[in-house]
Amino acid sequence: MTVMRFPDLNGGVYGAVYGEIAAGTAAGSLPAWARDVLADVAWGRSPIAPVRHPLGFLCLPVERRGELGVCLHIWSPQVAPAPSTTSLVHCHSWDLVSFVLYGKVRNMRARVVEEGPATHRVFEVLSRGAVDELRATGRTVRYSPGDAATHRTGETYSLPAGAFHSTFIEDEPDAATVALGRQTADGGDLSLGPLDTPTHQVRRMNCDPDEAARAALRSAQRIAAEYSLPPRSVPAPSADPARPGGTGAGAARQSSSEPAPPRPGPDDTPALRRSGRP
Repeated sequence: MTVMRFPDLNGGVYGAVYGEIAAGTAAGSLPAWARDVLADVAWGRSPIAPVRHPLGFLCLPVERRGELGVCLHIWSPQVAPAPSTTSLVHCHSWDLVSFVLYGKVRNMRARVVEEGPATHRVFEVLSRGAVDELRATGRTVRYSPGDAATHRTGETYSLPAGAFHSTFIEDEPDAATVALGRQTADGGDLSLGPLDTPTHQVRRMNCDPDEAARAALRSAQRIAAEYSLPPRSVPAPSADPARPGGTGAGAARQSSSEPAPPRPGPDDTPALRRSGRP
């Protein structure tokens, strides 16, 4: 099995993951790494706080290091999606590279033009801590669906900053990706919403620990099965992480024989920043 390398980009997790993708070795290394990160979340051995993302998935922020970020995105029936106050059509202020661990992820590009009758207003997404402010701009556009592509287990896709799109999963309720983001100098995090929606704020919701534990364990076990991995860091299902008295999400049980999960790096962005929400 390929061992992840940490050769560049300040030696962080981003550099290791990007290096595996660039070398074409991601399918041999990222699944085992992701399985271990998820197992640690499931059994209360990780500082990662899973967030119920407004775009429909559970977000596990593994690393935030300056302009770089690494997250695991988990679509699971174990987690109810957070409500969206605008729409699923959005663009990032960062370049995205994403490796599909399992499932089918469909990205639909959006056609957004200034001419003709407007259908949507553009909202700028700014964040302060756990609060997202969706600022209604004076820009209105006409939206229509564009080209779409489906990405399957073991595949990698990318989206440049500023490309309006929406993301769905297909055929089954489960999917997971390793998502890399690299901030760009220009542009912002934008979302399309109804023309009459005013500026408003929403609070990002950390997922209930038991709910997150069930989703993380389900995902870790799915990865182990998908890639025929030994369940080295995936505990046997004899104990339910959500069962009272069991080793749930709040239990701090660490075996010295198991690898520690990557620790999130410092978030050195200003107090009011462009959001990582999309």
